[in-house]
Amino acid sequence: MDNKENRGSGLSPSPIRERPTLKTIAFMTGLGVTTVSRALKDAPDIGAETKERVRMVASQLGYQPNRAGVRLRTGKTNVIALVLSIDEEIMGFSSQMVFGISEVLTGTPYHIVVTPHSHSKDPMLPVRYILETGSADGVIISRIEPDDPRVRLLTESNMPFATHGRTDAGLTHPFHDFNNEAFAHQAVGKLVVERNRRRIALLQPPSKLTYYAHTRIGFQTGLHDYGAEEVPLRVNIDTPLEEIRNAVELMMRSPGAPDGIVCSAGSAAIAVNAGIEAAGKRLGRDLDMVSKESAPILNWIRPEIITAYEDVRHAGREMAKAVIARIDGIDPQLLQSISQPIWPEGRR
Repeated sequence: MDNKENRGSGLSPSPIRERPTLKTIAFMTGLGVTTVSRALKDAPDIGAETKERVRMVASQLGYQPNRAGVRLRTGKTNVIALVLSIDEEIMGFSSQMVFGISEVLTGTPYHIVVTPHSHSKDPMLPVRYILETGSADGVIISRIEPDDPRVRLLTESNMPFATHGRTDAGLTHPFHDFNNEAFAHQAVGKLVVERNRRRIALLQPPSKLTYYAHTRIGFQTGLHDYGAEEVPLRVNIDTPLEEIRNAVELMMRSPGAPDGIVCSAGSAAIAVNAGIEAAGKRLGRDLDMVSKESAPILNWIRPEIITAYEDVRHAGREMAKAVIARIDGIDPQLLQSISQPIWPEGRR
């Protein structure tokens, strides 16, 4: 209904609700604007009872600080930028990481802004954009390379950041990583010791990423320790799923087919299973597979798959805490952590 119709009907347009401000909270609490501002910032000279009253009124009013004003006054954006590959969304990897980061940022002045990109394009573009525009106080990046140019640029620019994965170029920086070496070694052990498999293929990460080397070291050490041999697989987890399926089908139809497969990603494991079945073979009978996963989905598809859980939500929490600590000036060497694979018997 437009304004003319409103006039004809005797109705008035609905008033636009004004955005609550510090003055609004001050009026509602009977306090001064300065006191309200300091209470919301958790200033030590403001009493706990006053802080609680201010926060309660601010919450009831739906108060949000004017970020443009905050930036003008402090030079801060209160933004943590998560540079995340859109290719990682399968199996809920991205959403779990965002959940973990959000859990830590809740109750802080910071909020998360996701900057999506494709790993097939220049990974420097989103990082350069953030630095050039000053659009964030801290950055989280993933898919880390041994000598990652993004890590070098962020370090040289004195931008607080944390990475999902490690570098291998003598740079000390905050990170959280998954112990892929332990995963691959333990996976081989489970196939050999628990399932009596001896010819094992590895669907590995792309060679440009740091955790490729970690995975290969664990896998090869496992083959040596448990007396097994490798069956080469010429694709990796970044290969399109249809190509993985076709490569696995071809491998399983060959005379030297493996009786065990280790898979470095849950989404790729679905394509591996499809290739196995297309070749007329079946998991748990003709061969066994061990795969990482970040969401408990694989066993719904094939209960026979042996899974190790990578807690990506925990990774998100650790990286968010590391970025905030780095903003506060904590030594990056104190902000490094590695999580271990969780096997079914150890999962809660």
